[in-house]
Amino acid sequence: MDGNVRVRFAPSPTGLLHIGGLRTALYNYLFAKGHDGTFVLRIEDTDQSRYVEGAEKDIKESLKWIGMEVDEGPENPGDVGPYRQSERKDIYKDYAEQLVEQGNAYYAFDTPEELDQMRERLKKSGNPAPKYDAITRMSMKNSLTLPEEEVERKLDEGEDYVIRLKVPRRETVRFEDEIRGFVSFESKGLDDQVLVKSDGMPTYHLANVVDDHLMKISHVIRGEEWLSSTPKHMLMYEYFGWEPPKVAHLPLIMSPSGGKLSKRKAESEGIPINTKDYIEQKYEPEALVNFLAYLGWSPGDDTEIHSMDELIDLFSLDRVSKGGAVFDYPKLTWYNEHYLREKPAEELFPRVNEIANEHGIDPDKEYMMEIIPLMKDRVSKVEEFITMGHFFFEDPEEYEEQALDKWSDDSAELLSDYVDKIEQLDTDEFEATTLKDKIKEVIEAHDVGFGPLMMPLRVAVSGMGHGPDLTPTLELIGKEATIRRINTAIEKLG
Repeated sequence: MDGNVRVRFAPSPTGLLHIGGLRTALYNYLFAKGHDGTFVLRIEDTDQSRYVEGAEKDIKESLKWIGMEVDEGPENPGDVGPYRQSERKDIYKDYAEQLVEQGNAYYAFDTPEELDQMRERLKKSGNPAPKYDAITRMSMKNSLTLPEEEVERKLDEGEDYVIRLKVPRRETVRFEDEIRGFVSFESKGLDDQVLVKSDGMPTYHLANVVDDHLMKISHVIRGEEWLSSTPKHMLMYEYFGWEPPKVAHLPLIMSPSGGKLSKRKAESEGIPINTKDYIEQKYEPEALVNFLAYLGWSPGDDTEIHSMDELIDLFSLDRVSKGGAVFDYPKLTWYNEHYLREKPAEELFPRVNEIANEHGIDPDKEYMMEIIPLMKDRVSKVEEFITMGHFFFEDPEEYEEQALDKWSDDSAELLSDYVDKIEQLDTDEFEATTLKDKIKEVIEAHDVGFGPLMMPLRVAVSGMGHGPDLTPTLELIGKEATIRRINTAIEKLG
């Protein structure tokens, strides 16, 4: 199989790339690379009414950001292009005509009003889900019910028509899914799918089958929502006399509160839904790769941290779960923290510096290179080096509500004593170990624990009740600023 594996990621440019689409792309990519195969990007833009300007660019930028290189696509075509379906329109028409000639498809001239009337009529007679199928087609206006010369005349006069697939009435369509095993559908549950619309554009179903065949796609790996369309595709492969690709339908991504992770649900649960959101919120791409890989797949052991290269070696379709995978947002944060900690300060500095500039801060590199290691164990996202660490650059203007709970009646007295002690230190003595010794002296003199002094000291210096290791923080902020901030806090909070 290796080397002959060709997979495609085939998004529609109808909006920004959704996180579920990114996972589909990732599974295709991991599978292709693990078999020395080819990862194809195909833009399925046949539905021109839903086309969104900039969506294709967003898809390409998202794949690039996360580290998936496209082997063949609109930017770097191979020899089976074009790679946009809107540029392949003539190809589909010929194949649709072939099905009509073979008797596997037909011309239908029904107007939208006539289709609505048919549905209303069937609903009244007790059919809750009426469709254009083997039974209803015989009472409609199509090339199966109209005299041949009338069909010819309508075509010659340029009357609007669609081409529909002639689905057999009583047949079982059975195929093997690489994730679900054998799946079967009764053809009586399927409608006569429109293959070519009245504007001459193919529907997803026809374009998909023709393109997968012509592009020599060996494995179709896509979301579970396409499972019910697969029998129609299998019928077309049979009618064309083509070998179908292997198919694998990925489990749904579920919301933490249950049910499918829809856009609405994601918004209400504070989960970013588009890849662009993750780029803008400055997530580590490695964290998202690792998280998405485990969203419906596992290597079968307890390991959780893997680079893209390791995932390529480990990934296999037989370890993809059938059931839905819950989008565990805290887990993504955990991954993000891990990958941030792994990165050296030198690598993080340019990004942190850029964020600092956005916040109107122009940090000294040497100073920043000391802050980064100190903050690393405390931050979940790269911008928190600045948003959480802003006190390294300016005195706190206010104090966090929950931090003020740490301020008690004797806080001012303890802090005053601490100021007396550190004021006597020379600038070169103002370092973490000495500052810690001075804390011990004060708490021993007052016979209290570390908390009663450390907590208000942190609040005074940073305005927050949490943060990086305290005495190295004081050392970095320096003697003058530390004393000034403590005195301000005593004055403001008493």
